[in-house]
Amino acid sequence: MSSNGWRGAVLVTGTDTDVGKTVVTAAITAAAQAAGLRVAVLKPGQTGTSTGAPSDVDVVNRLASPATARTLASYPDPLAPLAAARVAELPPLELYSVVDEVRAEAEKHDLVLVEGAGGLLVPMGLRPSGEPWTVADLAVSLDARAVVVNRAGLGTLNHTALTLEALDRRGVSAGVVLGAWPAEPELVHWENLAELQPNLVGALPDGAGAMDPGVFQRSAPGWLTPVLHGVLDDWRVWAEDAS
Repeated sequence: MSSNGWRGAVLVTGTDTDVGKTVVTAAITAAAQAAGLRVAVLKPGQTGTSTGAPSDVDVVNRLASPATARTLASYPDPLAPLAAARVAELPPLELYSVVDEVRAEAEKHDLVLVEGAGGLLVPMGLRPSGEPWTVADLAVSLDARAVVVNRAGLGTLNHTALTLEALDRRGVSAGVVLGAWPAEPELVHWENLAELQPNLVGALPDGAGAMDPGVFQRSAPGWLTPVLHGVLDDWRVWAEDAS
């Protein structure tokens, strides 16, 4: 089965940290692979490795088993990647080295998902000039699209609008995915869903990351629109089913 959704490099970022970027990355991976695409997942900078928790690539591998999944640099402290590199006295991520890595994977895969850290403008590493760079800069350098993962609750409209505006000013096309739709949504969740619909390209039910991998992979296409290689076309039916 073929897909007419996004291909090439796609950046997965968020309105904040802990909004569900990794599980959304896994869901896009699963849907794209079900559509017959070969998928690579790259995590430029993994921080917080000293906590002993599974890395983001570990989570994606468990849930979706992409053809390729790699972390380019790891840092012990749970900080933004540039700060974590500085604290650990390790080399920071260099922008064009990351660009080269993504392009190399794009030559071998139909879709390369690049998961950022925290929000869109978190300092990721350094340019050759010594200036910090962000996921937004990486998207521009790659001429890539972006997936913005956000929350369903109070405050998400402002955070989402700010992130989309920052991307639009840089000429980066983007779609929004709700990271976790609650099992018992309240009025604010329904109103936010209605406001966000023009930009929504997906939404995951709360707890999706705890699913059995086989169930997760079978379910993922139903959480995403065809832009992300899914089959979702009726938000009202989806929201009622997810609740």
